[in-house]
Amino acid sequence: MHKIYTNISQISGDVITVAADGVGYMEIAQVETRLGTSLAQVIRLDGDKVYLQVFAGSKGISTGDKVRFLGHPMNISSGESLLGRIFNGAGLPLDKGPSLSENIIEIGGPPVNPVKRIIPDKMIRTGIPMIDVFNSLVESQKLPIFSIAGEPYNEVLARIATQAEIDIIILGGMGLKYDDYLFFRDNLRARGALSRSIFFIHTAADPTVECLLVPDISLAVAEDFALKGKRVLVLLSDMTNFCDALKEISITMEQVPSNRGYPGDLYSQLASRYEKAVDFDTAGSITILAVTTMPGDDVTHPVPDNTGYITEGQFYLKNGVIEPFGSLSRLKQQVNGKTRDDHRTIMDTMIQLFANYREALEKQAMGFHMSAWDKKLLKYGVLFKERMMSLKVNIPLEEALNLGWAIMKACFSPEETGIKKAIIEKYWDKAEIIS
Repeated sequence: MHKIYTNISQISGDVITVAADGVGYMEIAQVETRLGTSLAQVIRLDGDKVYLQVFAGSKGISTGDKVRFLGHPMNISSGESLLGRIFNGAGLPLDKGPSLSENIIEIGGPPVNPVKRIIPDKMIRTGIPMIDVFNSLVESQKLPIFSIAGEPYNEVLARIATQAEIDIIILGGMGLKYDDYLFFRDNLRARGALSRSIFFIHTAADPTVECLLVPDISLAVAEDFALKGKRVLVLLSDMTNFCDALKEISITMEQVPSNRGYPGDLYSQLASRYEKAVDFDTAGSITILAVTTMPGDDVTHPVPDNTGYITEGQFYLKNGVIEPFGSLSRLKQQVNGKTRDDHRTIMDTMIQLFANYREALEKQAMGFHMSAWDKKLLKYGVLFKERMMSLKVNIPLEEALNLGWAIMKACFSPEETGIKKAIIEKYWDKAEIIS
């Protein structure tokens, strides 16, 4: 029997409070009003007080309405029938397709037991040199894209999704503009990737509480596919909107705020989602790329600050490019020694030379005398930005490594690069000539 209560003691925003017992955390309930039935989820237990967030908002709910607890957490249908489909933040169809009811799975479960994990050792190629060459994306990695509003982070996500060597793409959109949702849909469709994609979309016009469900639904479905042997890429945009939704709910519940008004468990809330990234010992994998917009480009803001402690590096998107000195993939050493024997050499040498270029640029800006070496660095920096850093560049890893040799050859002598003689003898003369 489902427990039914009619003693709603408080309605605050989209959160209602009910006096009840024997109810579990994250349990689902139905709120029966004169306008119909709404779903709600338990988000806090305080003695006999049960706090529920109403997915469609609390409009039309009165204190005398019935609350029926269903005895189980939120669940959703999973499986092959979801591919090519678009759903909202509560898992309901947005594409006018049929509702699904088979292969029901629970959302919001715990991260995978470490015993079932293996050490990440497979590279995911993206066709973007600033990722493939300098900060390789590794299967089962969890990486945020740190950015500010206005940067092309959704374009980067869509490009990675369509070019990455994976089986399933799951997009979790949180607070998306409708144009951004259409961009993802049309872009993946044009590149033939929509048929292996699943969208869970919460737009800025949807109820705030649905924003909180998107990561959990996306990752639960991803885990179901991964356990069946699929390599799954989960794209989340934007986790700052998710955290702002947490903040709004915690304020509604009158919780004591922490840094800048965010809830004190912000780290745990983020970690419980990011730790879903996994490479299963005997099955598939889940790789997570999540946009984190930084208000005022402030990396010390609570959301990017907490994220940085959880994830395995970050891609830092600035001025329309992936910035080499703000970006880091802590797992790149696991894979870039297995690609080509000059990969690490190209990576280390080109970044060092680009750092020298930045110093030469500062000397030039301050009016210092420019040596012949400085002029070579300035030429190198321009070529590096145009041929490597630009997000318009779309080439395979091996071609990017060859391009790296060509750029250095156009600017320096072999001795000036500091590269070992054996590597120079193998690749220098093969490099093409560019101006």
